[in-house]
Amino acid sequence: MKIRVISGGATKAAFAVLMPQFEQAGGNAVNVDYSVTSAIDERIAAGEAFDVMVQPIAVLDRMQKVGVIHGEGRAIFGTVGLSVIVPKGAAKPDISTPDRFAQILRDARRVVHSTPGVTPSGTHLGKLMETLGIASEMAAKTVYRPALEGGVETVGRGEADLGIYPTSEIINVDGIEVAGSVPEPLTLKVTVGAARTARCAVPEQSAALIEFLASEKSRAGWIAGGFVPAG
Repeated sequence: MKIRVISGGATKAAFAVLMPQFEQAGGNAVNVDYSVTSAIDERIAAGEAFDVMVQPIAVLDRMQKVGVIHGEGRAIFGTVGLSVIVPKGAAKPDISTPDRFAQILRDARRVVHSTPGVTPSGTHLGKLMETLGIASEMAAKTVYRPALEGGVETVGRGEADLGIYPTSEIINVDGIEVAGSVPEPLTLKVTVGAARTARCAVPEQSAALIEFLASEKSRAGWIAGGFVPAG
């Protein structure tokens, strides 16, 4: 029996560590399907069925209101922020203040981040450019590409000077270096959790998986995956 999980890309590095641990400890086999948030919405609307949904808390709240997921047994796993990356060997820019961060964006030849409206980080960054008053300037030199579609690797190949992605999505990618975190108060902190779906075919096994992922046993895996664990 296999547990079907649908998740955004932010959990990929953590799940590479944690899912084998769950299976080896006697849990059921797990199949994780990674997809951007907008695509998950479309797949659920089309009637595709999954056992467990792993998403930002705001998305889970929305899904619970329309009956896609159960409120009982929901759990919070951890929080992840945004990091700025540069090609390996490149000078690391000073992004320690909002003004310096904005200036680095202006000075960049090309910037890559996820697509607004497709992922939480892309939507946040699209709005942030407007807040900083540089939306028109940045539109001409920004590549919109989610991490799941190779956005981080764009920086590794030198096709962009800067990339901005959730910290968990840049782990174990060759050819890049972390310049630092997007400074407060400009950054986005996304808290991720999970719930069983209303169409869950293996409720007991799915509940056991969620319990494991939220437990102290999983803390090191979340840290390794770029998250600050809940609790």
